[in-house]
Amino acid sequence: MKKSKYLSLIITLGILALAISPVQAAAGNLRNAAQPNPEDTPFPPIPMTPGNSGLNPLTGLPVQDPANLLLPPALVSVTNFPPTARPQAGLSFSPIVFELYIGEGMTRYLALFYGDYPQASIPSGSEDVQSELTAGLPQPEAASVGPVRSGRLPYEYVRKLYNGFIVMASAYQKVADQISDYVNVFGDDNTDPNSALIPVDKLEDIAKANESALGTDALTGMHFDSQVPPDGKNAPSLWIFYAYKNQVFWRYNPADGSYHRWQDNADGQTFIEQTDRLNGDPLAYNNVIVLFANHEVHNKYLIDIDLLYVKKGKALLFRDGQMYEIYWTTKSEDYEKTTGKLRPIRFIDADGNPFPLKPGQTWIELVTPYTTYWETVDSEKYNQLVAGRSKGSGYWGLYFNLDD
Repeated sequence: MKKSKYLSLIITLGILALAISPVQAAAGNLRNAAQPNPEDTPFPPIPMTPGNSGLNPLTGLPVQDPANLLLPPALVSVTNFPPTARPQAGLSFSPIVFELYIGEGMTRYLALFYGDYPQASIPSGSEDVQSELTAGLPQPEAASVGPVRSGRLPYEYVRKLYNGFIVMASAYQKVADQISDYVNVFGDDNTDPNSALIPVDKLEDIAKANESALGTDALTGMHFDSQVPPDGKNAPSLWIFYAYKNQVFWRYNPADGSYHRWQDNADGQTFIEQTDRLNGDPLAYNNVIVLFANHEVHNKYLIDIDLLYVKKGKALLFRDGQMYEIYWTTKSEDYEKTTGKLRPIRFIDADGNPFPLKPGQTWIELVTPYTTYWETVDSEKYNQLVAGRSKGSGYWGLYFNLDD
């Protein structure tokens, strides 16, 4: 890719000084936001198009302020390591979160914000537990997102697919050269690499400043249906092994119809339900998708992921306590050929028909084609999980492999 011609926006947090240089991007034809649909439920099948007034095309749900649908998505690089950086701020508001492997057993999040922005509130549930989890962490005075960390090579592909801008804490020069529209965020504590947070009002300011430059014309192609698809496999739980000290459980909660994220405390043993620092709410997603994609390893810290112009890739969808073996695509179709724009990742069945996600938020785990999965046993013990085989149990295990 060509070296970026776009200007970087520098945000220095601590004194909260914002130096804005509008991104020089080609303006698209922005559609007008209409009033939200007054009926929240039930949700019929929704192929997202600009004509679906007031609905977020990335969730299939109404937004509080339809005017926000005219603003470009913000894609924020959020740390996951070390565990002292948890709980992160703002993730419970993200329509789509991408989790990707960054080397040495660690993963990082690229959290997309579009439609409704994060809001701080009094934590729900046990405030004593929440205060213990957040003790020693930099507490934002207002709603913020983060901690923000450095950019990674796959970010530019995601940025293109979702027609947005990246928020990161700088990047290696080779990475920065590949990213077109980005904002650099720096913390106020040189001894803590996880001190950078971006206030939500600053995030909105950047999106508004670049509304005409980036636009939102291409956020179409996702399909939503509240009705549970047939032929799913029982899936109350998904265990993901990235490394011994980076294990994740997604556990289905029938009470709210979503999967809750649990992660070990970088010890391979103690699993903690993950929450949002802004409100204490659990990280609960209506759809959890395992997306298999080719990874190109330049070195142990520089890993690229092939996401553009893929005709058909394998995926697993977890929704409503069921697992579906589906596919994903970013191939050029009539829309791309006519407009010259890209669209978000689309999810399809074996015949290429749109496969419905549950209306709501989606968490996407990006893994290699060499990653294996199976039905294991109900346990939190690594040896039992990795060795266990129990067909029909619904306790799915997934073992990340970088190569074959």
